[in-house]
Amino acid sequence: MMNSTEAKTDCHSGNHCLLWAGRRALLLSLSPGEASGCTTMSNIPGTAQLFDELDKKLMVYLRDGRTLIGYLRSVDQFANLVLHRTIERIHVGNRYGDIERGVFVIRGENVVLLGEIDETKEESDRLENVSIEEILEAQRVEQERRQEQEQLRARFMKERGLQYTAEIGPDDMY
Repeated sequence: MMNSTEAKTDCHSGNHCLLWAGRRALLLSLSPGEASGCTTMSNIPGTAQLFDELDKKLMVYLRDGRTLIGYLRSVDQFANLVLHRTIERIHVGNRYGDIERGVFVIRGENVVLLGEIDETKEESDRLENVSIEEILEAQRVEQERRQEQEQLRARFMKERGLQYTAEIGPDDMY
C-alpha cells in the first residue's frame, strides 16, 4: 500500500494521465507530447503539483492578509485547499499570536502565497509569542493607528487641492 505522501502516475493511451496520491486520484488531459513523458510529478502541470505537498505543514497567505498554517489534506483542479489542524497567525511588530481554527477550506482564488514550513526551523528567536487576547488588542491598536494616518494624509492632500487615493488594501491585492 502506498503512503499518502508518495505519488505515482499511470499514463494511458491517448492523452490521459491518471495521478495517484494515496487513495486520491486525478485524471489529467495532456497533449500527446506531454503524455509520453508522464512519469514523474515534476512533469505534471499546474495545480496537480500540489499533490507533492499533501500531508505536509504549509503556510498560506490569503488575499485578505490573513496567514494560515496547517497540514494540507486535499486539493482540487482549482487549487482549492483543505487544511487540517489549522492556526491563524497574527503578526504585529515583533510579536505574534496563534488562533486555533481546526479544519479550514480555502478557495483557490484567495491564495496569494503557499509554502512548506520547515518544522525544525519554525521557532524563531526574533519573534515573541503572546496570548490571543494580547495580539488581538495589538492588532486593533495598529489598525486604528493606520486608519488615523490615512485620514490625516487625505485631509493634508485635500487642503492642497490634490486628489487622494488610499493605498492598496487587501481587496485590491489580486
